[in-house]
Amino acid sequence: MTTTTSPVPEPGPPADGAAAPRPVRLIHTGSTTEIPVHLLFRDDPDPAPVRLRPAVVSRRPDPEERPGQPGRRADGRPGEQPRPRRPAAARPRPSVPRVDPELVERPARVLPGVAGVLAGVCGAAGCAATSWWAGALPPFAAEAFGGTARGGAAGPGPVQWAAYAAAGGLGLFGFGGLARGRTGGAWVLGLFGRYRGTVRRTGLLWVNPLLLRRRVDVRLRHWRSEPVPATDRSGVALRVVVLVVWRVRDTARATLVVEDHERYLRECVEAALLRVPVAAPGASRAAADATQDALTRLVAADAAPVGLEVFAVRPARVEYAPEVAAAMHRRRIAALDAQHRASVLTSVVDSVEDTVTRLTTRGLVELDDYERKVLVKDLTVAFCAGRGETGP
Repeated sequence: MTTTTSPVPEPGPPADGAAAPRPVRLIHTGSTTEIPVHLLFRDDPDPAPVRLRPAVVSRRPDPEERPGQPGRRADGRPGEQPRPRRPAAARPRPSVPRVDPELVERPARVLPGVAGVLAGVCGAAGCAATSWWAGALPPFAAEAFGGTARGGAAGPGPVQWAAYAAAGGLGLFGFGGLARGRTGGAWVLGLFGRYRGTVRRTGLLWVNPLLLRRRVDVRLRHWRSEPVPATDRSGVALRVVVLVVWRVRDTARATLVVEDHERYLRECVEAALLRVPVAAPGASRAAADATQDALTRLVAADAAPVGLEVFAVRPARVEYAPEVAAAMHRRRIAALDAQHRASVLTSVVDSVEDTVTRLTTRGLVELDDYERKVLVKDLTVAFCAGRGETGP
Protein backbone atom coordinates (compact mmCIF):
# COMPACT_ATOMS: atom_id res chain seq x y z
CA MET A 1 0.00 0.00 0.00
CA THR A 2 1.38 3.45 -0.93
CA THR A 3 0.67 6.82 0.59
CA THR A 4 0.79 9.88 -1.66
CA THR A 5 -0.46 13.42 -1.43
CA SER A 6 -1.98 15.45 -4.22
CA PRO A 7 -3.88 18.73 -4.32
CA VAL A 8 -7.56 18.43 -5.09
CA PRO A 9 -10.17 21.18 -5.06
CA GLU A 10 -12.15 21.70 -1.91
CA PRO A 11 -15.73 20.47 -2.25
CA GLY A 12 -18.37 23.08 -2.88
CA PRO A 13 -19.18 25.39 -5.82
CA PRO A 14 -17.00 28.53 -6.00
CA ALA A 15 -18.63 31.94 -5.83
CA ASP A 16 -18.86 34.09 -8.94
CA GLY A 17 -15.81 36.27 -9.36
CA ALA A 18 -14.01 34.56 -6.53
CA ALA A 19 -10.55 33.18 -6.78
CA ALA A 20 -9.87 29.61 -7.66
CA PRO A 21 -10.71 27.12 -4.92
CA ARG A 22 -7.91 26.63 -2.43
CA PRO A 23 -6.30 23.23 -2.79
CA VAL A 24 -6.38 21.03 0.23
CA ARG A 25 -4.11 18.18 1.05
CA LEU A 26 -5.49 14.69 0.75
CA ILE A 27 -3.84 11.42 1.60
CA HIS A 28 -4.36 8.75 -1.04
CA THR A 29 -3.81 5.14 -0.10
CA GLY A 30 -3.63 1.97 -2.12
CA SER A 31 -7.22 1.30 -1.16
CA THR A 32 -10.00 3.75 -2.02
CA THR A 33 -9.59 5.78 1.16
CA GLU A 34 -9.03 9.57 1.22
CA ILE A 35 -8.45 11.46 4.45
CA PRO A 36 -8.60 15.29 4.19
CA VAL A 37 -5.75 16.69 6.19
CA HIS A 38 -7.49 20.02 6.88
CA LEU A 39 -9.92 18.18 9.13
CA LEU A 40 -7.04 17.32 11.43
CA PHE A 41 -5.98 21.00 11.69
CA ARG A 42 -9.22 22.89 12.17
CA ASP A 43 -7.54 25.58 14.29
CA ASP A 44 -5.35 26.70 11.37
CA PRO A 45 -7.53 28.50 8.83
CA ASP A 46 -4.99 28.33 6.02
CA PRO A 47 -2.49 25.51 6.42
CA ALA A 48 0.69 25.95 4.45
CA PRO A 49 0.88 23.43 1.65
CA VAL A 50 3.79 21.06 2.00
CA ARG A 51 4.76 18.88 -0.89
CA LEU A 52 5.45 15.37 0.30
CA ARG A 53 7.27 12.69 -1.60
CA PRO A 54 5.41 9.44 -2.02
CA ALA A 55 6.69 6.77 0.33
CA VAL A 56 6.03 3.07 0.39
CA VAL A 57 4.25 2.13 3.59
CA SER A 58 3.80 -1.57 2.94
CA ARG A 59 3.50 -3.74 -0.08
CA ARG A 60 2.84 -7.41 -0.59
CA PRO A 61 6.08 -8.88 -2.05
CA ASP A 62 6.08 -10.23 -5.55
CA PRO A 63 6.68 -14.03 -5.66
CA GLU A 64 9.34 -13.53 -8.35
CA GLU A 65 11.25 -10.92 -6.34
CA ARG A 66 13.31 -11.44 -3.22
CA PRO A 67 12.92 -9.11 -0.22
CA GLY A 68 15.33 -6.23 -0.22
CA GLN A 69 15.94 -6.35 -4.01
CA PRO A 70 15.08 -3.52 -6.40
CA GLY A 71 11.61 -3.76 -7.89
CA ARG A 72 8.65 -1.52 -8.62
CA ARG A 73 6.50 0.33 -6.15
CA ALA A 74 2.75 0.26 -6.04
CA ASP A 75 2.58 3.49 -8.07
CA GLY A 76 4.59 1.87 -10.89
CA ARG A 77 7.88 3.65 -10.24
CA PRO A 78 11.08 1.73 -9.55
CA GLY A 79 12.25 1.52 -5.99
CA GLU A 80 13.54 -0.82 -3.34
CA GLN A 81 11.03 -3.25 -1.93
CA PRO A 82 10.63 -3.22 1.86
CA ARG A 83 11.67 -6.35 3.72
CA PRO A 84 8.46 -8.00 4.91
CA ARG A 85 8.27 -8.92 8.54
CA ARG A 86 7.60 -12.55 9.19
CA PRO A 87 4.41 -13.04 11.21
CA ALA A 88 4.78 -14.39 14.71
CA ALA A 89 2.89 -17.59 13.90
CA ALA A 90 5.28 -18.44 11.08
CA ARG A 91 8.49 -17.90 13.02
CA PRO A 92 10.40 -21.12 13.56
CA ARG A 93 10.21 -22.64 16.99
CA PRO A 94 13.31 -23.86 18.80
CA SER A 95 14.22 -27.20 17.29
CA VAL A 96 14.68 -30.38 19.25
CA PRO A 97 18.24 -31.43 20.10
CA ARG A 98 20.05 -33.02 17.18
CA VAL A 99 21.53 -36.49 17.51
CA ASP A 100 24.08 -38.27 15.36
CA PRO A 101 21.98 -39.62 12.43
CA GLU A 102 24.23 -42.67 12.16
CA LEU A 103 23.45 -43.70 15.72
CA VAL A 104 20.36 -45.84 15.11
CA GLU A 105 19.47 -49.28 16.33
CA ARG A 106 20.65 -52.18 14.17
CA PRO A 107 20.73 -55.93 14.82
CA ALA A 108 23.95 -57.37 16.19
CA ARG A 109 25.65 -60.49 14.88
CA VAL A 110 24.97 -63.42 17.19
CA LEU A 111 25.01 -67.20 16.83
CA PRO A 112 22.67 -69.86 18.18
CA GLY A 113 23.54 -71.14 21.61
CA VAL A 114 24.33 -74.59 20.22
CA ALA A 115 27.47 -73.18 18.61
CA GLY A 116 28.72 -71.89 21.94
CA VAL A 117 27.97 -75.17 23.68
CA LEU A 118 29.86 -77.16 21.02
CA ALA A 119 32.82 -74.77 21.21
CA GLY A 120 32.92 -75.10 25.00
CA VAL A 121 32.70 -78.90 24.91
CA CYS A 122 35.46 -79.05 22.31
CA GLY A 123 37.65 -76.82 24.45
CA ALA A 124 37.09 -78.97 27.55
CA ALA A 125 37.82 -82.15 25.57
CA GLY A 126 41.00 -80.56 24.16
CA CYS A 127 42.23 -79.70 27.66
CA ALA A 128 41.60 -83.27 28.82
CA ALA A 129 43.38 -84.73 25.78
CA THR A 130 46.34 -82.42 26.28
CA SER A 131 46.56 -83.43 29.93
CA TRP A 132 46.61 -87.12 28.93
CA TRP A 133 49.23 -86.34 26.31
CA ALA A 134 51.40 -84.57 28.86
CA GLY A 135 50.95 -87.38 31.41
CA ALA A 136 49.26 -85.16 33.94
CA LEU A 137 46.20 -87.40 34.34
CA PRO A 138 46.00 -89.95 37.19
CA PRO A 139 45.94 -93.68 36.23
CA PHE A 140 42.16 -94.06 36.49
CA ALA A 141 41.63 -91.01 34.24
CA ALA A 142 44.13 -92.35 31.71
CA GLU A 143 42.32 -95.69 31.62
CA ALA A 144 39.11 -93.79 30.92
CA PHE A 145 40.76 -92.41 27.77
CA GLY A 146 41.59 -95.97 26.64
CA GLY A 147 45.29 -96.14 27.55
CA THR A 148 47.87 -95.62 30.22
CA ALA A 149 49.45 -92.46 31.50
CA ARG A 150 52.17 -91.06 29.28
CA GLY A 151 55.02 -88.67 29.85
CA GLY A 152 57.52 -88.49 32.62
CA ALA A 153 58.58 -86.40 35.50
CA ALA A 154 59.73 -83.59 33.23
CA GLY A 155 56.11 -82.36 32.90
CA PRO A 156 54.41 -80.82 29.86
CA GLY A 157 56.57 -79.17 27.27
CA PRO A 158 56.04 -76.02 25.20
CA VAL A 159 53.82 -77.80 22.71
CA GLN A 160 51.59 -79.12 25.45
CA TRP A 161 51.34 -75.63 26.98
CA ALA A 162 50.30 -74.20 23.61
CA ALA A 163 47.67 -76.92 23.27
CA TYR A 164 46.45 -76.10 26.78
CA ALA A 165 46.12 -72.42 25.89
CA ALA A 166 44.28 -73.11 22.66
CA ALA A 167 41.85 -75.61 24.17
CA GLY A 168 41.25 -73.50 27.27
CA GLY A 169 40.67 -70.37 25.22
CA LEU A 170 38.18 -72.20 23.02
CA GLY A 171 36.31 -73.53 26.05
CA LEU A 172 36.18 -70.15 27.77
CA PHE A 173 35.20 -68.41 24.55
CA GLY A 174 32.40 -70.94 23.91
CA PHE A 175 30.90 -71.08 27.40
CA GLY A 176 31.58 -67.41 28.21
CA GLY A 177 29.51 -66.19 25.25
CA LEU A 178 26.35 -68.10 26.15
CA ALA A 179 23.40 -65.83 26.98
CA ARG A 180 19.65 -66.19 27.34
CA GLY A 181 17.45 -63.71 25.56
CA ARG A 182 14.14 -62.89 27.21
CA THR A 183 10.93 -61.50 25.81
CA GLY A 184 10.65 -57.76 26.48
CA GLY A 185 14.39 -57.30 26.95
CA ALA A 186 17.32 -56.42 24.74
CA TRP A 187 21.10 -56.10 24.94
CA VAL A 188 23.03 -53.14 23.61
CA LEU A 189 26.51 -54.32 22.61
CA GLY A 190 29.59 -52.15 22.54
CA LEU A 191 33.29 -52.63 21.99
CA PHE A 192 35.81 -50.03 23.21
CA GLY A 193 33.10 -47.36 23.37
CA ARG A 194 31.69 -48.09 19.90
CA TYR A 195 28.15 -49.29 19.27
CA ARG A 196 28.12 -52.80 17.76
CA GLY A 197 24.41 -53.58 17.57
CA THR A 198 21.36 -54.63 19.58
CA VAL A 199 20.16 -58.15 20.39
CA ARG A 200 16.37 -58.55 20.60
CA ARG A 201 16.26 -62.32 19.98
CA THR A 202 15.01 -64.75 22.61
CA GLY A 203 16.28 -68.15 23.70
CA LEU A 204 19.83 -69.46 24.10
CA LEU A 205 22.29 -67.35 22.12
CA TRP A 206 26.00 -66.98 21.76
CA VAL A 207 27.31 -63.43 21.93
CA ASN A 208 30.93 -62.43 21.59
CA PRO A 209 32.20 -62.37 25.21
CA LEU A 210 34.53 -59.48 24.40
CA LEU A 211 31.58 -57.15 23.82
CA LEU A 212 30.14 -55.06 26.64
CA ARG A 213 26.44 -55.84 27.23
CA ARG A 214 23.88 -53.38 28.59
CA ARG A 215 20.44 -54.69 29.47
CA VAL A 216 17.51 -52.56 28.28
CA ASP A 217 13.83 -53.08 29.05
CA VAL A 218 11.79 -52.57 25.86
CA ARG A 219 8.37 -53.47 27.27
CA LEU A 220 5.46 -51.05 27.46
CA ARG A 221 5.83 -49.30 30.79
CA HIS A 222 3.83 -47.00 33.05
CA TRP A 223 5.44 -44.35 35.20
CA ARG A 224 3.56 -42.52 37.93
CA SER A 225 5.24 -39.31 39.02
CA GLU A 226 5.37 -37.60 42.36
CA PRO A 227 3.36 -34.35 42.79
CA VAL A 228 4.90 -31.94 40.28
CA PRO A 229 4.36 -28.13 40.43
CA ALA A 230 2.21 -26.66 37.66
CA THR A 231 -0.20 -23.78 37.01
CA ASP A 232 -3.64 -23.37 35.47
CA ARG A 233 -4.72 -20.78 32.89
CA SER A 234 -5.13 -18.15 35.61
CA GLY A 235 -1.66 -18.75 37.03
CA VAL A 236 -2.87 -20.49 40.21
CA ALA A 237 -0.30 -22.91 41.64
CA LEU A 238 -1.20 -26.60 41.35
CA ARG A 239 0.27 -29.97 42.23
CA VAL A 240 -0.16 -32.60 39.51
CA VAL A 241 0.48 -36.35 39.58
CA VAL A 242 1.13 -37.53 36.02
CA LEU A 243 0.81 -41.04 34.58
CA VAL A 244 3.07 -41.62 31.55
CA VAL A 245 2.75 -44.56 29.14
CA TRP A 246 6.00 -45.09 27.24
CA ARG A 247 8.54 -47.57 25.96
CA VAL A 248 12.05 -47.67 24.51
CA ARG A 249 11.84 -47.61 20.71
CA ASP A 250 15.53 -47.16 19.81
CA THR A 251 17.81 -48.92 22.30
CA ALA A 252 20.99 -47.41 20.85
CA ARG A 253 19.91 -43.82 21.43
CA ALA A 254 18.24 -44.55 24.76
CA THR A 255 21.48 -45.93 26.22
CA LEU A 256 24.16 -43.94 24.40
CA VAL A 257 22.67 -40.46 23.86
CA VAL A 258 21.71 -39.83 27.50
CA GLU A 259 23.11 -41.19 30.73
CA ASP A 260 19.74 -42.28 32.14
CA HIS A 261 16.75 -42.27 29.80
CA GLU A 262 14.25 -42.70 32.67
CA ARG A 263 15.54 -39.61 34.40
CA TYR A 264 15.49 -37.74 31.10
CA LEU A 265 11.82 -38.68 30.64
CA ARG A 266 10.98 -37.36 34.10
CA GLU A 267 12.65 -34.07 33.33
CA CYS A 268 10.76 -33.82 30.03
CA VAL A 269 7.47 -34.25 31.89
CA GLU A 270 8.39 -31.55 34.41
CA ALA A 271 9.37 -29.17 31.61
CA ALA A 272 6.10 -29.81 29.77
CA LEU A 273 4.06 -29.06 32.89
CA LEU A 274 5.78 -25.68 33.13
CA ARG A 275 4.78 -24.80 29.55
CA VAL A 276 1.23 -26.18 29.41
CA PRO A 277 -1.55 -24.75 31.62
CA VAL A 278 -3.25 -27.62 33.42
CA ALA A 279 -7.02 -27.83 33.79
CA ALA A 280 -7.98 -26.78 37.32
CA PRO A 281 -9.69 -29.24 39.69
CA GLY A 282 -13.32 -29.66 38.77
CA ALA A 283 -12.83 -28.58 35.14
CA SER A 284 -14.76 -30.11 32.27
CA ARG A 285 -13.75 -33.30 30.51
CA ALA A 286 -12.96 -31.38 27.33
CA ALA A 287 -10.45 -29.17 29.18
CA ALA A 288 -8.82 -32.23 30.74
CA ASP A 289 -8.55 -33.93 27.32
CA ALA A 290 -7.00 -30.79 25.82
CA THR A 291 -4.41 -30.71 28.61
CA GLN A 292 -3.61 -34.39 28.08
CA ASP A 293 -3.17 -33.94 24.32
CA ALA A 294 -0.89 -30.93 24.75
CA LEU A 295 1.27 -32.68 27.34
CA THR A 296 1.52 -35.81 25.21
CA ARG A 297 2.65 -33.85 22.14
CA LEU A 298 5.32 -31.90 24.02
CA VAL A 299 6.76 -34.87 25.91
CA ALA A 300 6.73 -37.08 22.81
CA ALA A 301 8.56 -34.42 20.79
CA ASP A 302 11.21 -33.97 23.51
CA ALA A 303 11.72 -37.71 24.07
CA ALA A 304 11.80 -38.80 20.42
CA PRO A 305 15.46 -37.79 19.76
CA VAL A 306 16.67 -40.16 22.50
CA GLY A 307 14.73 -43.17 21.22
CA LEU A 308 11.75 -43.02 23.61
CA GLU A 309 8.18 -43.41 22.39
CA VAL A 310 5.53 -41.70 24.53
CA PHE A 311 1.92 -42.78 24.04
CA ALA A 312 0.06 -40.77 26.68
CA VAL A 313 0.72 -38.28 29.48
CA ARG A 314 -2.35 -38.19 31.70
CA PRO A 315 -2.80 -35.96 34.76
CA ALA A 316 -3.94 -38.62 37.25
CA ARG A 317 -4.56 -36.22 40.15
CA VAL A 318 -4.76 -32.43 40.15
CA GLU A 319 -4.99 -30.41 43.35
CA TYR A 320 -4.21 -26.91 44.47
CA ALA A 321 -0.87 -26.13 46.05
CA PRO A 322 -0.90 -26.03 49.87
CA GLU A 323 -0.33 -22.26 49.97
CA VAL A 324 -3.50 -21.53 47.94
CA ALA A 325 -5.65 -24.56 48.73
CA ALA A 326 -7.67 -22.91 51.50
CA ALA A 327 -8.34 -19.73 49.54
CA MET A 328 -9.37 -21.63 46.40
CA HIS A 329 -11.64 -23.88 48.47
CA ARG A 330 -13.48 -20.86 49.86
CA ARG A 331 -13.66 -19.34 46.39
CA ARG A 332 -15.14 -22.51 44.95
CA ILE A 333 -17.74 -22.72 47.70
CA ALA A 334 -18.69 -19.09 47.09
CA ALA A 335 -19.04 -19.73 43.37
CA LEU A 336 -21.27 -22.75 43.99
CA ASP A 337 -23.41 -20.76 46.42
CA ALA A 338 -23.79 -17.91 43.93
CA GLN A 339 -24.73 -20.38 41.21
CA HIS A 340 -27.33 -21.96 43.50
CA ARG A 341 -28.79 -18.57 44.40
CA ALA A 342 -29.01 -17.59 40.73
CA SER A 343 -30.81 -20.82 39.87
CA VAL A 344 -33.25 -20.37 42.78
CA LEU A 345 -33.98 -16.77 41.77
CA THR A 346 -34.59 -17.77 38.17
CA SER A 347 -36.98 -20.51 39.25
CA VAL A 348 -38.90 -18.13 41.55
CA VAL A 349 -39.23 -15.47 38.86
CA ASP A 350 -40.49 -18.02 36.35
CA SER A 351 -43.05 -19.34 38.84
CA VAL A 352 -44.32 -15.85 39.69
CA GLU A 353 -44.60 -14.91 36.03
CA ASP A 354 -46.48 -18.10 35.20
CA THR A 355 -48.90 -17.60 38.12
CA VAL A 356 -49.71 -13.98 37.29
CA THR A 357 -50.11 -14.76 33.59
CA ARG A 358 -52.56 -17.57 34.26
CA LEU A 359 -54.64 -15.49 36.65
CA THR A 360 -54.97 -12.62 34.22
CA THR A 361 -55.43 -14.58 30.99
CA ARG A 362 -58.20 -16.75 32.44
CA GLY A 363 -60.05 -13.72 33.76
CA LEU A 364 -59.98 -14.79 37.37
CA VAL A 365 -58.82 -11.38 38.55
CA GLU A 366 -58.55 -7.93 37.06
CA LEU A 367 -55.44 -6.10 38.22
CA ASP A 368 -54.17 -2.62 37.67
CA ASP A 369 -50.49 -1.76 37.81
CA TYR A 370 -50.40 -1.22 41.56
CA GLU A 371 -52.26 -4.43 42.36
CA ARG A 372 -50.07 -6.37 39.92
CA LYS A 373 -46.90 -5.12 41.66
CA VAL A 374 -48.29 -6.06 45.06
CA LEU A 375 -49.25 -9.54 43.86
CA VAL A 376 -45.84 -10.11 42.31
CA LYS A 377 -44.16 -9.00 45.54
CA ASP A 378 -46.29 -11.26 47.74
CA LEU A 379 -45.83 -14.27 45.44
CA THR A 380 -42.06 -13.73 45.29
CA VAL A 381 -41.79 -13.60 49.08
CA ALA A 382 -43.96 -16.69 49.45
CA PHE A 383 -42.02 -18.74 46.91
CA CYS A 384 -38.64 -17.71 48.33
CA ALA A 385 -39.77 -18.55 51.88
CA GLY A 386 -41.06 -21.92 50.73
CA ARG A 387 -37.83 -22.78 48.99
CA GLY A 388 -35.82 -21.64 52.01
CA GLU A 389 -37.73 -24.04 54.27
CA THR A 390 -37.41 -27.02 51.93
CA GLY A 391 -33.71 -26.33 51.19
CA PRO A 392 -31.83 -26.74 47.92
